[in-house]
Amino acid sequence: MITNLIANARMYSVAPGAVAAWKRLFVWLEAKSGVGLTVIDHAYPAPLDALWSREDLACTFMCGWPHLRRGGKNPMVAAPIPSAPYAQGRAVYCSHFVVRKDAPFKTLADCLGHRMGYTIPDSHSGYNAPRHHLMPFRKGSAPLFAETVGPLMTPRLVLEALNQGKIDVGPLDSFAFALLDRHAPELTRDLRVIDSTDVVPIPAFVAAPGADPAIVEKIAAALVTLADDPSQRALMEDLCILGFARAAPDAYGITEDWAQEAEKAGYEVIA
Repeated sequence: MITNLIANARMYSVAPGAVAAWKRLFVWLEAKSGVGLTVIDHAYPAPLDALWSREDLACTFMCGWPHLRRGGKNPMVAAPIPSAPYAQGRAVYCSHFVVRKDAPFKTLADCLGHRMGYTIPDSHSGYNAPRHHLMPFRKGSAPLFAETVGPLMTPRLVLEALNQGKIDVGPLDSFAFALLDRHAPELTRDLRVIDSTDVVPIPAFVAAPGADPAIVEKIAAALVTLADDPSQRALMEDLCILGFARAAPDAYGITEDWAQEAEKAGYEVIA
């Protein structure tokens, strides 16, 4: 068995129940692929870049937009297929615009002029996608919101800001929202989705830039068989997925297209 490689699901380790489920997946993956995996902790506020830069990285999530902007050096392994209806059996996701259930807003347009939160400026789901979705509302250089609050850093902290009344609307990675709804329902029960962006390819598991292609293939080949293993139905339910699909690096170009469209239109910040 190949040893001394690490795995971590930091981006979607949004609650203790989700952390436990991803660890169960990695145990299954090690046995199925024959690749020795050491599951490490790398929770917020530890920087994602430090995780993505490790030479012993075999399997961790990376957002497609940063992947492109970092030069696409990390080999893509496989991507989850969310069980949510919007995915339609594809490895895609979107950004939800989330508000409190008791808010007076009926449409996204009603949220304009209020307080908008965001995660970090180099996040697709927490910044780039919502900025692109908001472009039709732009009128010249006037800001869309009375205040933008951030960086809030993580989807969980966006939900906490909504629940605490610190913001009126916030963008949420739809896959992270589903995991939070399952494993931390106390954070979602008083919130609702008021609008969503178009879908794009979901963040995929990636390996280190210098990873052995044979190892990457072993991991990818194992992950795409998860849905065929009836003993893992409960795990897939806990991960809110139908399985995994091969990742297609070229498909993530749409995230950079959206960024350039917004920036060329003079919409460089989400305000």
